[in-house]
Amino acid sequence: MTLETMGAAARAAARRLAMLSTQQKNDALHAIADTLAAQADAVLDANEADVAAGREKGLSQALLDRLLLNEERIAGLVGDARKVADLPDPVGEEMDSRVLENGMRLLRRRVPIGVLGVIYEARPNVTIDIATLSLKTGNAVILRGGSETLQSNLALVRIIQEALTKVKLPTDAVQYLEDPDRARVAELLRLDEYVDMIIPRGGAGLHRLCKEQSTIPVITGGIGICHIYVDESADLARAVDIVENAKVQRPSVCNALDTLLVHENVAARFLPMMARRLAASGVELRVTQAARPLVGTRHDAKVVEAGPDDFDQEWLSLILGIDVVPSLEAAIEHIQQHSTEHSDSILTNNWHRAQRFVDAVNSAAVYVNASTRFTDGGQFGLGAEVAVSTQKLHARGPMGLEALTTYKWIGLGHGQVRA
Repeated sequence: MTLETMGAAARAAARRLAMLSTQQKNDALHAIADTLAAQADAVLDANEADVAAGREKGLSQALLDRLLLNEERIAGLVGDARKVADLPDPVGEEMDSRVLENGMRLLRRRVPIGVLGVIYEARPNVTIDIATLSLKTGNAVILRGGSETLQSNLALVRIIQEALTKVKLPTDAVQYLEDPDRARVAELLRLDEYVDMIIPRGGAGLHRLCKEQSTIPVITGGIGICHIYVDESADLARAVDIVENAKVQRPSVCNALDTLLVHENVAARFLPMMARRLAASGVELRVTQAARPLVGTRHDAKVVEAGPDDFDQEWLSLILGIDVVPSLEAAIEHIQQHSTEHSDSILTNNWHRAQRFVDAVNSAAVYVNASTRFTDGGQFGLGAEVAVSTQKLHARGPMGLEALTTYKWIGLGHGQVRA
């Protein structure tokens, strides 16, 4: 099947999806959950083949973790599909209703975007996340995963299409571009006759490719150089817990901590405590000259002098950059220079400084006394997410259901004509 044929089929499916009731869409999501639960073994077998091939190719531990599916993660995907079914349906919601001077009632109504093109790497769970969010919002989707996840993604798409058949919906609502030729990605980016929005989920190279070559609007994000600033007024014991969670709980994801900034007045007390805790998890510390003598030696942490580009790295692994700063303003300046505007946090007991940080740091998610790991559609109550947008137009932060809708103006008149 050519991409143009896929696009035309997706457009036809999208027109049908846009007319579905909420119950019909929820039935489809529950069918996906049921089918995935029943056929989990087939998905695990396919994923095992992908993981084995990834090891042979020398993929990093971070990429292998993103690639891996196990029984617990499959159960999580089943639960996520059901959660999306339980969420309120934004399609049809009316906004800004008002009556004009001529008596016409004017309102905006949420409607599906149409056809989405989603390009992603090394995370087969994204296949279920995107499919369920797209279907709930009445959008068709063309998926293009990375070659390292091909068998897993094909197994998941077969399950999705089988579920759609069970509820008598078009299987073309969720299609997968399995041709590994990178030229097909370029074709997809120019399929503006049929595709309404491109969402890349991957590294900086993929995002740059999409922005440079696409004739379709692109939503970019998901690249996180995330910071935590420990203020001199912070509760240091609690700060250790937060830093550990942000760095260690799942280091291979975009909202994991990459850089720790510590006020110089508490660095000598805080950094040895923090290093001792992180050593137990095997975290490597990349420290500046200012931080090195303050980290201490009574721990087993690996300490390496930071290189010139280390604060511009999204580590996606158990590496943490550390610097000591003289003030809140210096921390803000560091973040503004190195941040990708994903997720940043301040740990402080000074509310004025907290507000200054929130106002000055222009990231998609800004936290006070909390881990950056909360930037997630599920944690925000949005259900699964299609991406985390770091741009400023249309959608920002975790993209849940509303971010996959647009709106139309509706005028309800009774014979009005314009003078």
